[in-house]
Amino acid sequence: MTGAVDAEPTCTQGAFGWGHSKLTAEFATAADGTPRLIRLGDADANAGTDANADVGAGVDPESALPLVELTALGHGSGWSGSRFTGTALGSRLRYRAHHSGRRGAWDWLTVELHDRDTGLTAFVELTSPTGVPVLRSRVRLRNDGTQPLVVQSVSSLLLCGLPSPDALDVHRARNDWLAECRWYAEPLRATVADINRDVHQHDSRAALALAGRGSWPTDGHLAMGALTDRESGRTWLWQIESPAGWRWDLGEHERGTCLALNGPTDAEHQWRIRLAPGEEFTTVPGALALGTGFDEALGALTAYRRAVRRPHPDHATLPVVFNDYMNTLMGDPTTQKLLPLIDAAAQAGAEYFCVDAGWYDDSADGGWWDTVGDWQPSSRRFPDGGIRKVLDRIRERGMVPGLWLEPEVVGVRSPVASELPPDAFFQRDGVRLAEQGRHQLDLRHPAARAHLDRAVDRIVGDWGVGYLKLDYNIVVDPGTCAPGDISPGAGLLGHTRAHLDWLSAVLDRHPGLVVENCASGGMRMDGATLAVTQLQSTSDQQDPLSYPPIAASAPTAAPPEQGAVWAYPQPEFDDDLITFTLGGALLGRIHLSGHLNRMSRHQLGLVREAVHTYKSIRGDLATAVPFWPLGLPGWTDDWLALGMRVPDGPSYVSVWRRGGEAELQLPVRHLAGRAVRTEILHPSAPTASTASWGRDGLRVTLPRTPGVLLIRLTG
Repeated sequence: MTGAVDAEPTCTQGAFGWGHSKLTAEFATAADGTPRLIRLGDADANAGTDANADVGAGVDPESALPLVELTALGHGSGWSGSRFTGTALGSRLRYRAHHSGRRGAWDWLTVELHDRDTGLTAFVELTSPTGVPVLRSRVRLRNDGTQPLVVQSVSSLLLCGLPSPDALDVHRARNDWLAECRWYAEPLRATVADINRDVHQHDSRAALALAGRGSWPTDGHLAMGALTDRESGRTWLWQIESPAGWRWDLGEHERGTCLALNGPTDAEHQWRIRLAPGEEFTTVPGALALGTGFDEALGALTAYRRAVRRPHPDHATLPVVFNDYMNTLMGDPTTQKLLPLIDAAAQAGAEYFCVDAGWYDDSADGGWWDTVGDWQPSSRRFPDGGIRKVLDRIRERGMVPGLWLEPEVVGVRSPVASELPPDAFFQRDGVRLAEQGRHQLDLRHPAARAHLDRAVDRIVGDWGVGYLKLDYNIVVDPGTCAPGDISPGAGLLGHTRAHLDWLSAVLDRHPGLVVENCASGGMRMDGATLAVTQLQSTSDQQDPLSYPPIAASAPTAAPPEQGAVWAYPQPEFDDDLITFTLGGALLGRIHLSGHLNRMSRHQLGLVREAVHTYKSIRGDLATAVPFWPLGLPGWTDDWLALGMRVPDGPSYVSVWRRGGEAELQLPVRHLAGRAVRTEILHPSAPTASTASWGRDGLRVTLPRTPGVLLIRLTG
C-alpha cells in the first residue's frame, strides 16, 4: 500500500497488496516461490461499483503467470511456440522482497526476484499516477552471479486472468505513412483457436503477436493495443514505450487470456545483451489503462501521458504554428517566397512560424538530400541579409521563428561525413551503413553528440530560433553494431535512448524551446519520445479529404495538445473546402499552412476566424480527454466524429461529412438525460448546417460535402 518513499516490505512471503484510490493490485506467492499478480483492478470495485476492469479476480496463484518472463542463451525458452509466456528462466525467479511508497503524485512498488542458478536478480518496478487507473511497469535486471549471461528477451509487463478469448475483442491500429492511426477490431478467438484443452491437457501454443521494428517504431502499427469484454464493456488498453523495437502477444492460459508486453527481442529485432557480473539492464516501460469501454480507458491513458511527460509551458499555452511546407513551399524556401507568407501568417493569427526543409540547401542541382548534415543556411536561397533577415521578419510580425532539422542523418556527400570519426555512425561488420544517400549518427558517440550540440546551440542560442521541427526520414533495420554491441537491435535501442537523453539535455539548456517530433509524419509516434517532445506530427497526408480519419484518431496516440494536425487552406479552394481543412485541426494542435498570401480578403478572413475559434477553446483542450460518438473512424467512413470532454466544463464535438445522408444522430453518452445547449463554433458564419440536442443525443445536418462542424455542448 502507499506510504513513505523508503517503506519497508509489508511481508516476506504469501500475499500482499498495493495500490491507491483508483488502482489496486494483489500478489501471491506460488508453491515454487515465484510471486504472481492475481488481481489488478479499480479500487472502487471493492465498494460494489461496476466501473472497474479486473484482471484475474480470485485467480489461483498456481495457475497465474510469474511476474517476469525472459529467455537467455543456454537456458532454453521453456515452451516452444509464438507466445512469450511459460519461459524456463521466468519460472525460476523466486520472491526475495518488496518495497512500496509514494513519490510526489506517483505510487510505486518494487518486487525483487532472484534466480539462484545464474545469480540473476530482477526488480519489477511498478508505478501509477495517484488517482489514475493506469499501471506502468518495467523490469531492471542485474547479474549478481559470477558468469556472464546473454539475455535474448525480457518482459516489461505480464498479465493473466483476463476473460476467455471467446469473450474478447482485440483492437489494433494500423499506422502507415499517410494513413496513420487506423484502428480495427476482431474477436480474439478468430486468431487463438479453441483446441479443446480438456482433451489435450495443455493450453494452445497459438498467440496473436504484433511487433514493430527498426528505427521507425510505429511504422506499420502503433505500439498499442486493447482488449474489450463484449458483455461488460471492460477494457484493457496498453502502450509500449519503446523508441526502437517492441512486441506484444495475447494467448490462452488456464481458460483465460494472458498478455505479454515486451521491448525488442532477439527473434523479432536481433536484440540481445551480454550482462557481465555486476551489470544491469532496464526494459522499456509498458503501460496498461483500465476502464469501462475504450473511451474511458483512453481517457485514463491520456491522463497518464500527461503525468509521465516532461513539463513544458507549451502544453498549457498551445500556440498556433504556421509551417511553410505542406502543400505550400514543399522544401523550397527563399527570402522572396517567405517574406509575404510571413506577413500573411501573422495576419491570420499564427504565433510561431517554422521554415521547413530546404533552408540549408545551397545546391543548384537539387541534390540537397545527400548533402545534409552541416546545418548552415543557404546563401543562394537567402542572398540579401541571409536567413537572419527572414528570422527577424518573423519576430517583427510578433511570431517566434522556427526551423526544420533532421539531426540524426548526415548525407553521404556532406563534409560532416568525413569530419566525424567512423564510430560516430551506424555500422555493421565494420561497414558504415548508408540508407537513401544518408548515414545515421550514433548519439552514444561523444563526437556525434557534440556535432549536434554545436548546431542546435548556434541555431537556438545565436540565431534566436524558438521552435525546432525534428524530422527523421530514413529507417535503419535492425540497427547498428558499434564497439561493445553484440547485436544490432541492442545498438539501435542504445542509440534511441541516447537520442532522447540528448534531446532532454537540449531542453535543459534551452527551456523555452518548443520541439516537434516528426518522422515522415507519424512513423515515430511512440510513448517514449512523446514524453520528451512537446508536439507530435500526425501525418504527411496532403489530401484534405483524406486527413479527417487521421485527425479524428490522433488522440489515441497523443494527447490533443500534442497532436499536430495540418490545416492547409488554398486560394483555389472554395469556402466549403477551406472551412473543411481548417475544421479538422481545431481539436488538436493546429498546424497552419497554405498560400495565405495569395488569398482574397474574404478567404483570409475565413482562416482568421478559424484561428480565433481555436484560440478561444485551446485552454480547454489542455485538460480535455477524447471520446468518439460514432466509434473510432474507418478510413472510408462518410461521417466521422471526435469529441473532447473537459472535466467540470463543456464538451466539444467535431463532425465531418464526406458523403452519405445529410443528417446524422450522434450519441453523447456522458450527457444523456441532461438539458444541453448546443453552439456551432466553426464555421463561424451562418450556414444551412444545424446542430440540436434531443432525447437521443446530438442531431447534426450538413447539407453539402465536404462539410465540417465544431460544436460546443454545455449542460
